[in-house]
Amino acid sequence: MALIVKRGQVPKTPHTEFYAKPGVLSLEEIHGSYGFSGAYSRKMHLRRYPTEQVRPPRAAEFQLKPELVKPPLQPFHILASRIPYGGDFIRGRRCLLWGKTTFVSACKPDRSMGEKEFFRNGENHELVFVQEGKGVLASEYGELEFSPRQYLVIPKGSTVQLRLSSPRAFFLVIESTYPVHFAPHYLNAQGQATLMAPVVESEIGLPELRPPRDEKGEFRIAVKHNGGRMTRVTLGHHPFDLAGWEGALYPFSFDSASHHSIAREIHTAPPARQTFQSGQAPYSGFSVCTFRAQVEGWHPLDIPAPYAHYNADSDEVMFFSNASYGARQGVIEPGSLTFHPGALPHSPQGEAAKRSLGLRGKVSDYLAVMVDTFFESLEPTKAALAYSDKSYALSWARERAR
Repeated sequence: MALIVKRGQVPKTPHTEFYAKPGVLSLEEIHGSYGFSGAYSRKMHLRRYPTEQVRPPRAAEFQLKPELVKPPLQPFHILASRIPYGGDFIRGRRCLLWGKTTFVSACKPDRSMGEKEFFRNGENHELVFVQEGKGVLASEYGELEFSPRQYLVIPKGSTVQLRLSSPRAFFLVIESTYPVHFAPHYLNAQGQATLMAPVVESEIGLPELRPPRDEKGEFRIAVKHNGGRMTRVTLGHHPFDLAGWEGALYPFSFDSASHHSIAREIHTAPPARQTFQSGQAPYSGFSVCTFRAQVEGWHPLDIPAPYAHYNADSDEVMFFSNASYGARQGVIEPGSLTFHPGALPHSPQGEAAKRSLGLRGKVSDYLAVMVDTFFESLEPTKAALAYSDKSYALSWARERAR
C-alpha cells in the first residue's frame, strides 16, 4: 500500500520526545512487515507500551487449529451458506481449506465481540470479504465501517474488535503469511496506481481514529499463532490507546464495486480481474480476483464462458456472492465455495458454453471472489467435507457409469 496516512498526534521526527498529554511521555511502537524492510506504521501510545501484561498468558478456551482429512483428489463444492450462524468474529470461524501459508475460512457470527475482548492474528495477514452484515471493525488505528460486498484488509499483528450493527454476518476470511496489497503491476515506480489499472488506491476506506482510551482494567486479547493455536494475553490498559499514528501499514476497506473491470473483444482471462496479491507472484502467496459486472466479449464469435483450464501450479478457490456465474449456473448457490486443486483440470459444466452465447456483448451481473495460489497446495478440512456437495465431482458428466 503506497498511501501513507497520518491520524492524530505524532512527532514530526520519528523516535523523538513527544507529549500527547502534558507531562506524560508518549511511547512509540513500530508495526512492521518483512522485518524492517516492508511497509510499516509508527504508533504513539498515550502512556503505556502494548507489552504490559497483568496476568500470565494462558491457552485460550478455544482453538482455531483445523482438523485435516485426506479425501481422494477431487474438486469440491462447499455449501458455506449452510454453515450455521454462531459465535463472534473469532469463535465463528470455520477453516475450510488449509495450506502452509494460506488459510480460507467461513465466519458467520451472530454477535459482537465482548467490550473487553480483542483479537490479534499473530501469524497471518487477513483479507475479509463481507457477504452479509454490517458493523464496525475497530482497531488501535481507529474504526472502519463495513457493509456487504466490501473487502477488509487487516495486517498481521493488528489488534481488532469487530462489532455488528446487524443481527448476523457472513464473512469469507482469507489468511496469508505474506502481506496483502493491490497487485504491484497496477502501480507505477512511485507506488501510485497507473491510469490503466482497474483499481485506484484513493478509493480505499480508512479507519477513523477515536480519542485514546486511557483506561485501566483487564483487557483480554486472543492471539492466533502457530497454525491456529490461540493464547490469551491480558493487558492492564485498553489496547486502543493511541494518541496518533502514521505510516503505510493499517487496516482498510475496499468496495468490490470499486474494482473497475477490464473488458475486451474476446474472453478475458482471470488475471485481468485481479484486485489483490499476497507474496511474490508468481513464486509464492496468491492472487485475488474480483469477478463483477462487466461487458462480455463482443467479437461476433466470442464464447463468454471460460475455457477449460489446467493451471498445474495453482489451486483455485472461488466464492460465489450470487449464483449468476454462468459457468456454474444450476450447480452453485449464493455463498457457495468451489475448490479446484491444481492437479486436476476444470471447466464449465454441461451446456454452459453454449448457453453463454446469448450473453455476447451484454453486461454480466455476477459477483465472485477467486483465490489462486502460487505453488501451494491446499487441503480440505473436516468442516469443508461436512458441508460439501458429494456429487460435485460428477457434475460435469453427461453420462454416468452405472
